Amino acid sequence: MMRFILQNYPMVMKSIILSSVLILPLFVFAQEVPVSDVDSLKREILLLRADVDQIQLNLATSQKKFKSGIIVATIGYSVTIAGGLMLGRKYDDLGKVLLVTGGVTGITGTFMMTDAFKYLNRKNPSSKPK
Repeated sequence: MMRFILQNYPMVMKSIILSSVLILPLFVFAQEVPVSDVDSLKREILLLRADVDQIQLNLATSQKKFKSGIIVATIGYSVTIAGGLMLGRKYDDLGKVLLVTGGVTGITGTFMMTDAFKYLNRKNPSSKPK
């Protein structure tokens, strides 16, 4: 094998040079990325970042409203329980008022908790749902 290469050295060198001239540009140009692709990737990254920021804002708004609803509902249902305990005793009229007032307050708090979830699907939390 070595003897064949040494005897045909000019022909072997020509074939190596020719193959390297034909194959080497494929490796060089294959790594080149068009500028438009890089710009579109940057644009996509910026859009995704804006979406993530909007999601975080929506989650913060939803969490704040949900916690407010929990507090209002807890107070309302606690007042309802206190009113129920007062029924049939010395302050029966006050117990009835506390039952109604606590019930309305508890339902309002529950509505506030369920209403907080509408902020999770919005693009902009200040816009009205359609």
